[in-house]
Amino acid sequence: MANRLELADWRARVAALYLSDVDINGFRTGRDALFAEHPQSPVPRDTFTGLRYFDPDPSFVVELALTPANGQLEIDTGGDDGVVTYERVGIAPTPWGPLTLWWIHAYGGGLFLPFRDGTGGRQTYGGGRYLTDTVKGTHGRGLTWLGQDTVRLDFNYAYNPSCAYDDAWLCPLAPPENRVPVEIRAGELNYTA
Repeated sequence: MANRLELADWRARVAALYLSDVDINGFRTGRDALFAEHPQSPVPRDTFTGLRYFDPDPSFVVELALTPANGQLEIDTGGDDGVVTYERVGIAPTPWGPLTLWWIHAYGGGLFLPFRDGTGGRQTYGGGRYLTDTVKGTHGRGLTWLGQDTVRLDFNYAYNPSCAYDDAWLCPLAPPENRVPVEIRAGELNYTA
């Protein structure tokens, strides 16, 4: 029971950090503290020395209108979640290539934007990073809804999925349509223990 309560607390703290009014440096400091101190941290807390990031860069923040998209993708997680259905919400025509925004059909549902760019496997996690996964509480930093079909994407908040830190975690990775060859030099770098 304690593990489930800890996990619920982890998600609540993640959401609170994402919804806070701290700037990007305060956000990164808060994220390091959460990873270092929380029992549900995906990193070994006894050896954790902090996450690494590209320097914040305003050129990796874009506001754009999503273009309509439809269709679904089913991904077998290989774990307890089984096959998860992802519905296309829209296509974000970013300067680095089009990225699909997904709706995860899980309990309550949520927006999900995974991507893999040209830094993957060298400077960033090879499986890709996330810009938002609202099921996990990452609201209002990487992806912000501005009204109608318009969103702000801030790649300075791109982060690694939990499987980048520990093989015990299973993570949905960026599907082929969310892989771009261009380097998006913003957000979290590879984790080093």
